Amino acid sequence: MLRSQPSPAARARQRDDDRLRELGYTPELTRRMGRFGNAAISFSVISVLSGCMTMYGFAMGAGGPAVMLWGWLAVGLMVCSVGAGLAEVTSAYPTSGGLYFMADRLGGKKWGWYTGWLNLLGLLGGIAGIDFGAALFTGAYLNLQTGFTPTPGKIMAIYLVILALHAVLNLFGVRLISVLNGISVWWHLAGVALIVGALTLAPTRHRSPHYAFTEFVNTTGWSSNGYVVLLGLLLAQYTFSGYDASAHLSEETTNAAEAAPRGIMRAIIWSWGAGFVLLCGLTFAIHDYAAVQSTALGVPPAQIFLDALGLGWAKALLLVVIAAQLFCGNAETAACSRMIFAFSRDNALPGSSLWRRVHARTGTPRAAVWLSVAVAALLALPYLYSPTAYGAVVAINVIGITPAYAIPIYLRLRKGRSFEPGPWNLGYWSVPVGIIAVVWVAFVTVVFCLPQSHPITVDTFNYAPLALLAALTLAAVWWRVAGKDYELPPVAASGDLAKIQDEVV
Repeated sequence: MLRSQPSPAARARQRDDDRLRELGYTPELTRRMGRFGNAAISFSVISVLSGCMTMYGFAMGAGGPAVMLWGWLAVGLMVCSVGAGLAEVTSAYPTSGGLYFMADRLGGKKWGWYTGWLNLLGLLGGIAGIDFGAALFTGAYLNLQTGFTPTPGKIMAIYLVILALHAVLNLFGVRLISVLNGISVWWHLAGVALIVGALTLAPTRHRSPHYAFTEFVNTTGWSSNGYVVLLGLLLAQYTFSGYDASAHLSEETTNAAEAAPRGIMRAIIWSWGAGFVLLCGLTFAIHDYAAVQSTALGVPPAQIFLDALGLGWAKALLLVVIAAQLFCGNAETAACSRMIFAFSRDNALPGSSLWRRVHARTGTPRAAVWLSVAVAALLALPYLYSPTAYGAVVAINVIGITPAYAIPIYLRLRKGRSFEPGPWNLGYWSVPVGIIAVVWVAFVTVVFCLPQSHPITVDTFNYAPLALLAALTLAAVWWRVAGKDYELPPVAASGDLAKIQDEVV
């Protein structure tokens, strides 16, 4: 009797699991995500309908339309280099640990430790920043719908409900997450098309292309236009973050050594195009620039909708944006929980034995999911007492995750020819692309730490340097306490990546 042959998908999953064992881990998570699903999670985390909308008001004063549009194109090009460098290393090391695992393997324990803590801080801040932004937009919608007054206490209550929703959705396994992320891609693309289409067709007048691409606005208080241009780049750089989600979900992805790096690049390129169209649509539709900046709704894009389209359309488009932000926060929760699972698997976190547990039926690290949303809730609590707290949360996100992207790329460059690439690699372009990526991240990390408003007060202080210092201090202290317990497993076999490359390709 002939034994049935395994399906191509089953063989691919077996190759993925064999590669994971080579890297030292026993497969525990369930591989139910394909190429599109892997790209979709990074696209959902980048979320142009979250990042662009949330930071639009800041960018209106930090250079205005010209810096927003030209800055988006320039930053997107640089991020493609960072993404390509990261994708190459992801292909060689497709694990849920993502950045810290790559750094550990390429540079040693301390590199992995500090990269992991920066990455984790950025992911936790990402959940807080995304979901709190969704709470703010929900408050603006309720204000238009019912006259709701978005006080700090009420916004915090909405925020906690959103966190709870994302925790519950992430308990059901990666298949549901993959389905939601697939919907999210089409929701974002259709949402951008709807918003831009409505803002293009409905209003009787628009700003001219000359205005949109040349108008410079500076309400930061700083006199140097060059300095303000640097600040204006933050809208794009803040939005272009979170694409490491494809790496964190690689242990749940089929053909991970190829699908995860492709997922990173597809997410960046899709977002680059969609975000530029969205920013153009918003900017061309502005009626009264000063009124939009100072809107009582708290979110300038809502005022643009209201001025250009009227109350009914404004409410409808706000719902489109809020839903996109909810998709984004859900994807970020999934990525963060996998990072916590992996970091705990290597004994890097307090209570690691709890956070690395995987639910037998769903194949989901449920405790890690709850920890993700619990810490995100704590990060936003200061908003009850200070209006600057949301800016601090955003700073925690970007200052943690941005430098963490460059570390594996830098270590890959330092490794030189001894680095064994995976099936997705840059070939001769690896070194120049890697150098551009590392230099850009170093530059933009400094920009993130610059004071953004003048005069500098408690309300205008940029908390990013303090967030970076706190993260590194926490990592250093915990290294002394528990660093001896942090240990990645030894490689199970010599990394025959050439063989894996032939099989995958």
